[in-house]
This record gives sequence, structure tokens and C-alpha cells, in this order.
Amino acid sequence: MIGERVKKYRTEKGLSITALADKAGVAKSYISALERSIQQNPSIQLLEKIADVLNISVDLLIKPEVETENLDQEWADLVKEAMGSGVSKEQFKEFLEFNKWKNKQN
Repeated sequence: MIGERVKKYRTEKGLSITALADKAGVAKSYISALERSIQQNPSIQLLEKIADVLNISVDLLIKPEVETENLDQEWADLVKEAMGSGVSKEQFKEFLEFNKWKNKQN
């Protein structure tokens, strides 16, 4: 999935694979293999070079984005905090189900 993110940010910046590779000092074939998920374990040093060229943080390449377009900032922050604290999706779903049950009891 890192490769998909590299491609997404590369195309958003209007860069070709060749341009990204040249600016990052990385082989064009490596970037191509990364974007096609043939290469799936890039080093952090390589990701730092790519992120620097794309003017983004390495985190954006490593971590999946949280869909926030339909969330206000407070909800987005709460979701990010829950994710960062180690709450699993299953635990969060269980909490929601419990909360629904509790509200029905009142």
C-alpha cells in the first residue's frame, strides 16, 4: 500500500516516475516496482528521500489516511487519538454497540 500512496502523491505533484526518481536519487525501476507493489519493503531512508521530494511527511507514506472529509475536526482528532492509543476497530465497534444498547435502556 505504500506504493499506492507514493503514486498518489507523485501524480498529485505532477511528477513522472523518472522525475521523482531523479530528484530523490533513486533508480526509476525501483520507484516503478514500489508503485506496482513488486517492491513492498522500502527502507526508511528511501521513503525519506521520496517524501522530501514530494514535500510530505514520511508518515503519509507509511500510515493509511483517515477519511475525514465528512468529519469535523473534533471527530477526526478523536478517531486519530483512538487509532494512536491502540484501540482496535473491533473494540470501537463493541463500544458503539454497547452505547446503542445503553441508550435504548434509558
